[in-house]
Amino acid sequence: MQNDDRNVNSDPTAPIRAGHKIVTQIVDNFASADQAGRMEPSNGSLLVVSAHAGDFVWRAGGAIALAARRGERATVVCLSFGERGESARAWREGRGLAEIKALRRAEAEAAAAALGADIRFLDAGDYPLVESPELTDRLVHVFRELAPTVVLTHTLADPYNGDHPAAARMALQARVLAQAIGYDAPGEPLGAPPVFFFEPHQPEQCDFRPDVLLDITPVFDAKRKAMECLPAQQHMWEYYTDLAKRRGVQLKRNASPNLGLPHSTMAEAYVRLYPQVTGELA
Repeated sequence: MQNDDRNVNSDPTAPIRAGHKIVTQIVDNFASADQAGRMEPSNGSLLVVSAHAGDFVWRAGGAIALAARRGERATVVCLSFGERGESARAWREGRGLAEIKALRRAEAEAAAAALGADIRFLDAGDYPLVESPELTDRLVHVFRELAPTVVLTHTLADPYNGDHPAAARMALQARVLAQAIGYDAPGEPLGAPPVFFFEPHQPEQCDFRPDVLLDITPVFDAKRKAMECLPAQQHMWEYYTDLAKRRGVQLKRNASPNLGLPHSTMAEAYVRLYPQVTGELA
């Protein structure tokens, strides 16, 4: 399937507006770096590196559902099940570690299915998620196998949860290593897929200043359904529904008034790590 090329680079009705020290890009899909500013078709492949089994749903469920809706391949890699630090309800119910892992795995698989994504689990443990050359190498193999055109992961700062920046550091290191022609892993060297950091739970404390707002209105029902597949973290359902509404308000504020956006716009916020490559400023 081809990418939906209706992005900010080719659509003059989706401008970049400056606010208070922030430039916000309004998009309905992520344009890969080598496609930015051009109309050439490509087969999209979205890779999401998630520290725990639920992170991808709260923070990037809309982006995943949009990619799947366009016919692109969407793959989630969970480095852990979130079994120790993000399954308090199950522990209070007296469940054991193996049972909790199985529970969180089943929840994440159901959520991924609701979004239209494939999902893999590396079972590296959490609290702490320990960075290691071996785990990074496993991610390199994933990058080489899937050849993603877009990568989503955590921010590099999160004083509330060290597993999140650990996952981000390994994802970024794996991306670089997968580009090296001499790295010992199957597959061709990776290109330069853009990396977007999704919104952390406490953005102000994580130096999160979004420069991309993704319109997820058409797929928010799928995201909500995926959230409801995670009863172990039921307290997050309304929080992330409200956050999508607030980011939707910001999206409308930064968008041209002639876009005809519905009143109930829902959005996700991202920070782009590497520069955008484009043939025109739009």
